Amino acid sequence: MRKRAYEGAGLAATLFIALGAAVSAHAADIGYLAPPGVAATAFPAPQRPVAKIVSPRRSNEEHRDSLNEDGEIVRLLELKPGMTVGDIGAGSGYHTVRLSPLVGPTGSVIAEDVTRKYLVELARRTEQLKLTNVKFALGEPGDPRLPASSLDAAILVHMYHEIAQPYAFLYDLVPALKPSARVGIVDLEQPTSDHGTPIELLRCELSAVGYREIATYQLAGDGGYLAVFSPPEKRRSPGSIVACADRTGAR
Repeated sequence: MRKRAYEGAGLAATLFIALGAAVSAHAADIGYLAPPGVAATAFPAPQRPVAKIVSPRRSNEEHRDSLNEDGEIVRLLELKPGMTVGDIGAGSGYHTVRLSPLVGPTGSVIAEDVTRKYLVELARRTEQLKLTNVKFALGEPGDPRLPASSLDAAILVHMYHEIAQPYAFLYDLVPALKPSARVGIVDLEQPTSDHGTPIELLRCELSAVGYREIATYQLAGDGGYLAVFSPPEKRRSPGSIVACADRTGAR
């Protein structure tokens, strides 16, 4: 019995070491996919609170599935097989793992986040699910660091209020977007200090960088809204961007 116990302990130790090696390999592979863009210091600071990143997920996935959150975003943004979609602020990967089968082998999902450990965990999750069309991109608070002309669409789901340098981030996102790309932002109609973004403030900040609003939709339940934008045809100079006053979110 003692020999079997030793063998069991040895097997467990081997599995633990192998798992640790796999996680280390994921961590080593995760980095920036593009050179830095324009420095955040060239842009105005947001005139509203920036919410802290407190979790890689907003709520449990079963609840989000019950609201058909992913399905609604796919439908309203007209996401299709063959597209490359950026899941900006991917966190635990709720949308990444659902978009991967949708875009299929001829498409891809780029999961971007500023928190490396979230991407490491997500890489392990996609490996377990055998999702081979997911790439991982480490970003910065004012720069997503994504490859030029790589995205047919980008989604920012319940994370816009956590972007520390929104004007720089939006500006440096533009080169990664194809001319026909769409940007879908999901958030709640509440102050940024309460982990939401009032829609009028969102419109002002996107417009300040040159994005154009296409449509806004109300999502089911507590899902908030989905605001859809097209990127600027030509970027204005960072010095001409004026920060939007926050009349609802400052506390």
